[in-house]
Amino acid sequence: MFSAQDPRPAPGSGSFAVPCEDARVIRAVLFDADGVLQGARPGWKDRLAALVPADRADEFVTELFAAELPPLRGESSWPDELAKVLARWNVAVPLDDVLANWNDIVVYPDELDVVRAVRAAGTGCYLATNQQAYRAAYMRGALGYDEVFDAEFYSCDLGLAKPDPAYFSTILEAIGVPGRAALFVDDNLLNVEGARTAGLHAEHFPPASGASALRELLTRYDVPLN
Repeated sequence: MFSAQDPRPAPGSGSFAVPCEDARVIRAVLFDADGVLQGARPGWKDRLAALVPADRADEFVTELFAAELPPLRGESSWPDELAKVLARWNVAVPLDDVLANWNDIVVYPDELDVVRAVRAAGTGCYLATNQQAYRAAYMRGALGYDEVFDAEFYSCDLGLAKPDPAYFSTILEAIGVPGRAALFVDDNLLNVEGARTAGLHAEHFPPASGASALRELLTRYDVPLN
């Protein structure tokens, strides 16, 4: 699911930790999606809340997020889980219309250009994101991420989700890079801590901080940009 905030705060907000001395050996950068390279269109939560009476809107949205957790780990189908929630709440809006909210994504083109610049300079670039299969398929195809990254690692495919350190260990094994040579960037502090536990360099990137801040972060790790 997308991050629980609308894009985008002021560019360059927040601060980044100074990397440790062996940060100059980065061979792979793992990028989170929501909050770093893309975001939900403003008003997405209000559109979901409008499906039910206003006095129970928060309860409904909370139930939606909880129902999405098994699909994020690939344990069930998100359309099926969503249909169950809509039925419990007697929502008459067609399922496909509600599902469309999950694919209403605002891509950050300047940030994706940074990814392309890193990849063109020879460093492996990988998408590391918690997504259910319905949204992951849209990101792969309609958003063209298959062409942007060396590989994409969606939680629904791995059967593991951030911040579980096993999620990151599985990716490291797949790409053949040790944690000390990998950098992970995410807007969620819990995910950052999970990556560090798995042995990666990891940095918190305040949501939608902008391309300049992303370049600055990568430069601090001596990641070349073409």
